[in-house]
Amino acid sequence: MLGPTWLIPTVVLSLLVPSVISHRRRQTKLNVVISIALLAVITGAEIWSLSILIAGLPGKRQPPPELLRSAVALWVSNILVFASWYWHLDAGGPHKRYLRDSHTEGAFLFPQMTLPSDSKLFKPNWKPDFIDYLFLAFNTSTAFSPTDAPVLSRWAKVLMMIQSAVSLGTIAILAARAINIL
Repeated sequence: MLGPTWLIPTVVLSLLVPSVISHRRRQTKLNVVISIALLAVITGAEIWSLSILIAGLPGKRQPPPELLRSAVALWVSNILVFASWYWHLDAGGPHKRYLRDSHTEGAFLFPQMTLPSDSKLFKPNWKPDFIDYLFLAFNTSTAFSPTDAPVLSRWAKVLMMIQSAVSLGTIAILAARAINIL
């Protein structure tokens, strides 16, 4: 255990409150810094939790249904956390994307960015929203790769490798072990 069970929720809450306040006060730069710190803490806790669960497998410390629930919770949180990472970091973050007329550059090449202007599907003011990053994170956690949006930047490639590794560890090790001993 990384510390008492209340430590991570307390740290998350202590970062979440100023994040919400800075967002409401439109202090964009402060909000970005706090949000990235919050995501880093949650990502670290997620990786720590996965390593604790994997380390406990040989000793069979957890009953199979509990292990399976833990694997599902980690997998879902992995998707949500990394969707948040991509949403916060791509093209300067949601605030900077909102201020632009359209999304023409970023860490990901979304299909909407490649449509010819004479296409019926082309939308000149298209910008990715959270659901686009959620879809990207879901595919990365499921297929261990992006399926529709090529990755263009190195930071995004590193984050996607971390996300895929966590997902692989969750699905291949935890879920498979839980199903095997059910």
